[in-house]
Amino acid sequence: MTKDNKVNTYPVIESTRSTTAQESLPDLVAPNLDVLFVGINPSLYSVAMGHYFARKANRFWPALSRSSLSVKAREGLGVEQLCPEHDVAMLDYGFGFTDAVKRATARASEISPQEFAGGVAALASKIEVLQPKIACFQGIMGYRPIFQALTGTKGDPQLGLQSLRIGTTRIFLCPSPSPANARFTLADQVRSYDELALCMRE
Repeated sequence: MTKDNKVNTYPVIESTRSTTAQESLPDLVAPNLDVLFVGINPSLYSVAMGHYFARKANRFWPALSRSSLSVKAREGLGVEQLCPEHDVAMLDYGFGFTDAVKRATARASEISPQEFAGGVAALASKIEVLQPKIACFQGIMGYRPIFQALTGTKGDPQLGLQSLRIGTTRIFLCPSPSPANARFTLADQVRSYDELALCMRE
């Protein structure tokens, strides 16, 4: 199979629809992105809205809008504040979206460790095929299974740029932007995306 055929396995898709627990958000991806954001799993609310990180209380879009990481996208779109409805347009600026587990739930805690572990091979394959410069995991819950599977360790990774690579893709771990993650603030999330922006310049 050629490289082009492999890439076509993960087409860019846009979808807005109502949902059941069996439905999900489609991947918004393309080959050779600057950053592929990897969420834990879609919330039922985000799937119903048809956009990534759609809940207003989620810190993803407010933090990204305040970060140097999104300057080019904000200038290109002519906005100061990015919002969930910009997720598809972000592909034009080198940003894509997927999840560690694609099954939608009301809370990420509803995903079992076994389900996370079962998705490792598919996620690693997706990243290896698409070859983004950096895969940015949104929270340790989604990154821990792939970290442990590929390193053979039982410990937890630290936030920031990882030594682990998937193919040519570097890995970066951010705090989860979910409001359920009370350990981190909006300012913490902004700093993490600013650190990611610095890594992209290296």
